[in-house]
Amino acid sequence: MVKDLIQDGLTAVEAQLRDVVHSDVELLTDAGLHIITSGGKRLRPQLGLLAYLAVGGQDVREVVPMAAAVEMVHTATLVHDDINDHSLTRRGKITVHAKWGRTFALLAGDYLFTKVYEMMAPYGPEYNVIMADACIKLVEGETLQAIAAKAGTMDRETYKTIISRKTASLFEAAARMGAMIGGGDEKSIEALAAYAYNLGLTFQIVDDILDIIGDPEEMGKPAGLDLAQNRGVMMAQNGGHGDVLEAEVAVAELPDDPIARMMAQLRESGAVEIARLQAEETAVRARTALDELPDSKIRDEMLELVELVLDRNR
Repeated sequence: MVKDLIQDGLTAVEAQLRDVVHSDVELLTDAGLHIITSGGKRLRPQLGLLAYLAVGGQDVREVVPMAAAVEMVHTATLVHDDINDHSLTRRGKITVHAKWGRTFALLAGDYLFTKVYEMMAPYGPEYNVIMADACIKLVEGETLQAIAAKAGTMDRETYKTIISRKTASLFEAAARMGAMIGGGDEKSIEALAAYAYNLGLTFQIVDDILDIIGDPEEMGKPAGLDLAQNRGVMMAQNGGHGDVLEAEVAVAELPDDPIARMMAQLRESGAVEIARLQAEETAVRARTALDELPDSKIRDEMLELVELVLDRNR
C-alpha cells in the first residue's frame, strides 16, 4: 500500500516533468525530454512524497508539483554540470551539450530552471523562499567546489561545506516542503528536514566513492571524473592533492594513465574505507532524526531508503 502510494506519486511527478518542458521552440522540448527521459533515481521528489505522507498527508496530488520542481532543479544542474565537466555521457546517454552543443545546452539548462518557477507558483511565498534558498546554496556549493579544485585546497572542512550546500540543501528542502504541505507540526518538519539533509550528505559521499570504485557502465558515466578535477571525498582526505599517496602505497603494475594510476593507489590505500565510514556516520544521523516520528510503514520506508543509498552501486 505504501509503496503503491509512493509509486503513484512518482508516476505523477514523471508525467509533470515531461509535460512541463514542452515549448513551441522545438529544440528546448527535445533537449528537456532528452535529459528527463534518461532515467535517474528521483530521490529528491521521493523525499518530498515520503515527508508529506509521514505527517499524515492524504492526497499526493497536493505535493506532486513541488516534488517535480525539486527534481527539475536537479535536472537543470546536470545539464550545466556536464558542460563544466566536459562529460559526454550521463545516465548512459549522450549529454545535452554533446548532442546539441554548448550554447544550446546552456539555454536548455536555463529553460529547465525557469520552469521551476511555473511549478512552484501555486504554493506561495513561504515555499518559494525555501526553494530559492536551496538553489542559492546549490550554486554556492558548486562554486566553492570549483574554487577549491582549482586552488588544490579541497580539505575535509571545505568538502563538508560543499556537499552540504550543493547536495544536502535540495534534499532537505524537498522533505521540509513536503512535510509542510502535509500539515506537519514543527517538530516533525524539523525531524524530516534533518533526515533528508543527512541522507543527502550520505548520498554525495557514496557518489564520490563510486567515482573511484564504480563500474562506468552501471553508473552511466565515466569513473575518475572527480579525481581528474581535484574534487570529491578522496581529494578532501588528501588536502586536495591526489599525488600524496604515491610514495605511501605500493601497487604492482600500476596503470600508465595518471588518473587510472591514482584510482588504483586510492583503492589500495584504505581511503575508500575511510570515506565509507564517513557515509555510515551521516547515515546514522539520518536514521536517528526519524526517532522523533512515530512508528509507521512510511517511517520504515524512509529507513529502508537510507540502506539503499548506502549500498547503491550507481
